[in-house]
Amino acid sequence: MRLPNHTAYPTLKSRFSAKELREIYTPNQDELSLIKTFRKPTLKVGFILHLKLYQRLGYVLPLRRVPKQLLRFINRQVPMAPDLAREQLLSYDHSTSRHRHIQTIRDYLNIRLLPKEGEAWLLRVAKEAATTKEVVEDIINVLLEELVRHRYELPGLPYLMRIARQARNHVNKACYMMITSKLNSISRTRIDELLQPPGRDSYSAWHVLKREPKKPSNKEMRRYLQHVIWLQELSEQMPPFSIPIVKLKQFTLEARALNVKEMNDLTPIKRDALAVILIRSQHGKALDDVADIFVKIVRNMHHTAQTRLRDYILEHQKRADELIGKFTDVLVAWQQEQSRSGRYTALQTLIDPQAEQLLTQCFEHIAYAGNNYFPFMLEGYRQKRAILFSCLDILPLRSTSNDKSTETLLVLLRALQKSRSEYVSQGDVHQILGETLHPDWFGHKWWKLITTEAQEPDLLHRKYLELAIFSILKQELSSGDIYIQNSGQYDDYREQLVDDDVLSQELPEYCAQVELPLDDAQYFINQLEAWLTAQARQVDDGFPHNVYADIQQDRLVLRKKKSEKPSQALIAIDELLAGRLTVTSIMDILTDTEMWLDLHRYFYPHSGHQAKIEQSEMRFITTLFCYGCNLGPSQTARSIKGIDRRQIAWMNLKHASEEKIDKAITRVINAYNKLDLPRYWGTGQSASADGTKWELYEQNLMSEYHIRYGGYGGIGYYHVSDKYIALFSHFIPCGVYEGIYILDALAGNTSDIQPDTLHGDTQAQSYPVFGLSYLLGINLMPRIRNVHDLRLYRPNKQTRYQHIDSLFHEAINFGIIKTHLPDMIRVAISIKRGKITASTVLRRLGTHSRKNRLYFAFRELGKVVRTFFLLRYIDEIELRQTIHAATNKSEEFNNFTKWLFFGGDGIIAENVRHEQRKIVKYNQLVANMVILHNTDRMTKVLRQLSDEGVEITQEVLAGMSPYRTSHINRFGDYTLDLKRKIEPLDLDTKILPKSDGEEH
Repeated sequence: MRLPNHTAYPTLKSRFSAKELREIYTPNQDELSLIKTFRKPTLKVGFILHLKLYQRLGYVLPLRRVPKQLLRFINRQVPMAPDLAREQLLSYDHSTSRHRHIQTIRDYLNIRLLPKEGEAWLLRVAKEAATTKEVVEDIINVLLEELVRHRYELPGLPYLMRIARQARNHVNKACYMMITSKLNSISRTRIDELLQPPGRDSYSAWHVLKREPKKPSNKEMRRYLQHVIWLQELSEQMPPFSIPIVKLKQFTLEARALNVKEMNDLTPIKRDALAVILIRSQHGKALDDVADIFVKIVRNMHHTAQTRLRDYILEHQKRADELIGKFTDVLVAWQQEQSRSGRYTALQTLIDPQAEQLLTQCFEHIAYAGNNYFPFMLEGYRQKRAILFSCLDILPLRSTSNDKSTETLLVLLRALQKSRSEYVSQGDVHQILGETLHPDWFGHKWWKLITTEAQEPDLLHRKYLELAIFSILKQELSSGDIYIQNSGQYDDYREQLVDDDVLSQELPEYCAQVELPLDDAQYFINQLEAWLTAQARQVDDGFPHNVYADIQQDRLVLRKKKSEKPSQALIAIDELLAGRLTVTSIMDILTDTEMWLDLHRYFYPHSGHQAKIEQSEMRFITTLFCYGCNLGPSQTARSIKGIDRRQIAWMNLKHASEEKIDKAITRVINAYNKLDLPRYWGTGQSASADGTKWELYEQNLMSEYHIRYGGYGGIGYYHVSDKYIALFSHFIPCGVYEGIYILDALAGNTSDIQPDTLHGDTQAQSYPVFGLSYLLGINLMPRIRNVHDLRLYRPNKQTRYQHIDSLFHEAINFGIIKTHLPDMIRVAISIKRGKITASTVLRRLGTHSRKNRLYFAFRELGKVVRTFFLLRYIDEIELRQTIHAATNKSEEFNNFTKWLFFGGDGIIAENVRHEQRKIVKYNQLVANMVILHNTDRMTKVLRQLSDEGVEITQEVLAGMSPYRTSHINRFGDYTLDLKRKIEPLDLDTKILPKSDGEEH
């Protein structure tokens, strides 16, 4: 069974379930009264047929295109009408009464024909839609919504397709014109130079423009920074422009996929516009890269210094023991001698021979006391200093707040760039800045090193001063207290938030969506406090009866419930199932799923205008197999006859993007969600998020050593439904805090499965993540490790508890939440509207900031929400089991995807970052297709077993999983046969009889 087209344009299915026929196509008495004056059975049945079809479709459909099953059913619903032959019913289409009946149906349903001037109106609607949508099908869906809203009969799909394409072409051309009209002669000359064909032994400048940073070695970073300077000069000669974000993404994608010859084959206006867009885009991305390089260097310097401090402490533990022993001798001597002279003599005897040495050792120990690893950052700083300053020379840094202290320090840092002296005087600093340095800008540990190491009151230690400022810049880049103009990731995120007008307009509807009284700050605060108070009191009252939780020496201890082993019935049914699942090759699974869902139709040229390629199904399957299973183009071409490696690479470059793969993934999820078996595994209301490391070669910026996972690579971060299928995926660097991406699935997941509860790994525990998820209407319930180390917060200072008081610390500051609630709501509504991603916000709010009051407000709200969740976590063993089961599904999915990624030793060989992200999504698509195929096969076999009298219960079905691999052949010869008979996807089969399986 092939599912219908990718638009919302209504079409008839080829087969109907009894429920669909009964609920949709059965005429009621009012409808039957319309034919009471008709005499001929053919007219009666024909009229009712057209009425029910018109109600369902919104347009007139000739009866010859109606399936026999539907003709026969509606025929039998007409009273006193005989069973008419198909030929008799088809004759109705040629009767003179038909046109009159159709007009009666339109009048009855209050539907109008689109007037002549309607095309101009439709074109205006389409143009408006085309400013925010690029795909023709999406524009058509907007047209359908407007036609239905205004109660117009739906025109034919080809007509709407023509309108949508015309509108898109008009909007795109207007964008090109707007950009190119600002070009001057210098800009045009630079574009012409950029698009000159390359020599025989060189790359074109257009190719160089797309350069990616490689492994961040000193030599490579210097080369890349030179490339960024060239790119910056080029970007400054291009005009600024503002086009819708959807268009910007689309045009950037198209330009990136074109080579010099293809660019020069375009119309001049489009060629120049795409060139400007890619130059600007690459410049913004390059600024992000430089910022990433800067942050990584400083972060690694801190990590290395921390490691050296630990090593130092271990190496000098004996010295510390000796100092303590010497101090013990001093105290003993002091107590034994009663006279002052006797004590002095005893101390002199103990200390005098080693006084200077002991004092030096004490100073060394004090310098590193309190885990102050900063002194160890000096080692290796000389090699990194030039690159750090080069990064700052490129980055246009600005403060996001009225606190300009960091900008002041940046001025000082740049003034010190050419200095080679060991110390700098306070007077020189005052002369540079016009003011004195404030110790609180640096913190006690840094300021102590900066001032005391100089050993003179007026002098400052230059290297410590520079390291301190570099560290502050790294921290504030991460927290968003400073931003980089014209960059992507590090730009001022506040510019992407909705304005006051949109906020006030959207707020009432948003309050209703998330079911929170956000329009009344005081009421919201009162509700929060009462909510937390009631939960804490409930847990305290029930704590003596909680056999799975205890407090020992003021530390919380949670006990696990004994896990249940799989039942013998489940084991027996699973063995029967495994025995009946025939061995299938991975290629056949991909082919079957493609033939069911027509996924190849999502992979079209980026421009949207070129003719589609021949053998598109075969090209899609081989490309998916190549990248989703990691064989690579060459190995895939050797394994599958009739395909060339260049065809595979071309398909991936010219037709595939992350957005298109996501749409194919959504298609698979929606089909999977209609199967019977997933209903036993979950409701779809919850999902779990977890990351797994993918191996990468070291020659790119994304690759980083991960301490927790070990080795170099990046993190594939997946949201897996409680129904086992993956809803969304990210590919992120190892050094990034994974938890900031947990809420991105809100916007990225457009499938029919929309969870409102998210489980995550321990990294999802941060306060801002809890606070933001609450305002977004998401129940965040992560797995908790080391729960005894986590803090609970009181609703107010006066509250005390009889049994669990030792778990609580200070009280919540509800005042800061109330003060900044409007700004917090602005962030939440901006995320809901797609203006900004949750990860962009959490990347700023997830890092401690001393300046950003919004950070403190989200942190305080997060304390409330996380305390409430932790109280439930302590009190409800069932909740802990649910979270554990959900995160286990994520881990099982991670293993499943790795099993399917069997080529190339499981290493992503691609070094270009957007291609790496595509590979992770290809792999998710392959995994979801296999899950769909497995579930379809399992459903059919289980139904067969049920029909044969094998007892199958809901509990047995709930204990199964679609992550089956024993029947899948990954290796050997791969035969791609599109002509073989394929068993259809059956969305209607129910495993259990209605009495047992209908209500679950």
